[in-house]
Amino acid sequence: YFVDCKDAKMSADAKDQELAKKLWDKCVQLVKLTPEEIKLDLKGANSARLEIIEGTENQRVEVMKLDLASLQSVRDFVKEFNHSNDRLDVLINNAAAVGLANQQTADGLQQELQINHFGPFLLTILLLDVLKKSAPSRVVVVSSRWHRNGKIDLDNVNYENNFPGFKRCYQDAKLANVLFSNELAKRLSGTGVTCNSLHPGVINTDIRKRLPKLINFFFCLLYRHLIKTLEEGADTSVYLASSPQVQNVTGKFFFECKMMETGKNAKDENLAAKYFDECIHLVRLTPSELTALSS
Repeated sequence: YFVDCKDAKMSADAKDQELAKKLWDKCVQLVKLTPEEIKLDLKGANSARLEIIEGTENQRVEVMKLDLASLQSVRDFVKEFNHSNDRLDVLINNAAAVGLANQQTADGLQQELQINHFGPFLLTILLLDVLKKSAPSRVVVVSSRWHRNGKIDLDNVNYENNFPGFKRCYQDAKLANVLFSNELAKRLSGTGVTCNSLHPGVINTDIRKRLPKLINFFFCLLYRHLIKTLEEGADTSVYLASSPQVQNVTGKFFFECKMMETGKNAKDENLAAKYFDECIHLVRLTPSELTALSS
């Protein structure tokens, strides 16, 4: 099982620990992904690993390096994973970042979009072979209800023409997550691999640490009655990863372990297909890497 969290600091890892402990209760294996922003520090991830082992008495917890802001790092990770593993039952894409500076990565991609969407997009496509070999298997994409406010401009996919601001950037990325999940579900029809997306709720993590303090203060004030605990925030991810009730459900959006209507833009199948193809180009997938989508 994969949990690709934003960074290796303990406050951010806490949510993943709750998810891991619940998954361990169902006797699964977890591979914890730890992307970096600038310089990877695995101390927090390894501390989390030890806590998970101590709490579950299961030694099969691995920490592997993954920087979603680097396409090469994603490819290196997949190569290493495939070398040491012959199956993958569930992939949970859980990375999130908000409030980053508007700048491009070494890959020429807007960094927040790459961490939130382009990186996980590439990761998922490159792992399709092992997911299909492990079928029935599942892909779970953690999005947000903020996708309802997002818009995808096919002429400005990488914000090459203009940057809409950090709020819209996050909303667009979350819409991209849902569109990707829906389109991937269609393209994997009949393979035994399902793909669903979800809104985890408003959770008490440090994802907002880069936002201006005043905005963060009013956000917490406005949503104080809706904020979930770390464990509650993991519930829907665990449900989609393990529940037999959704074994054959695909291409849906969930909140609090129930199907939920998506926003209008997320229902645009034509947009989803075109955006999917544009992302293939942006992350530079080769014909050989795309074979899992067509086979």
